[in-house]
Amino acid sequence: MVDVSAKAPSTREAQVQCVIHLAPEAFEAIQQQSLKKGDPFTVAKIAGIQAAKRTAELIPLCHPLPIEHLEVTYEPSAAAHSIRLVAHAATTAKTGVELEAFVAAAIGALALYDMVKAIDPAATITDLQLLRKTGGKEPFTRVANQPDGIPCAQPL
Repeated sequence: MVDVSAKAPSTREAQVQCVIHLAPEAFEAIQQQSLKKGDPFTVAKIAGIQAAKRTAELIPLCHPLPIEHLEVTYEPSAAAHSIRLVAHAATTAKTGVELEAFVAAAIGALALYDMVKAIDPAATITDLQLLRKTGGKEPFTRVANQPDGIPCAQPL
C-alpha cells in the first residue's frame, strides 16, 4: 500500500457514472417496476452501497476508508433505453474515495443487469468513468457531455 501516514486528512468526494443499455421491453419493465425480483432501483442502490463499503476487500492495496456519505442515483433515458447510474461518495481521510464510488456504480449496474437478465440477456454496461473528484492534490472534472446530452459532472 502507498504510505499516507504523513498526509493530513481532508474532505474528499468522488462522483462516478455507469450506464446500462437495455432492450425496450427491459427498460419498460424497470420503469414499471414489474420485474419478478422486485424493485430494481432499491435493489441496485443497496447493492452499490454494500459493495462500496467492501472496496478495500475487493481491490488489492486499497486503503480502507470511513465512508461518510454514499448515494447512488439513477437517470433513465427513454430515448436511449438506458439508465445512467451515478455514485457519489464522500469521506474525510488521507486518500481519495474514487474507488468506492467506482465500485458502487459498477455493482449497482450489475444488480440491475441481474434483475433484467431473464428478459434481456443482451443488456450492456458501459461508460464506467470518474466524473469528478475533490480533495487531495489534483481535483478532476470531466467536462464532455454524454451522447444523450446529459452533462457528465454534477455539482458535488
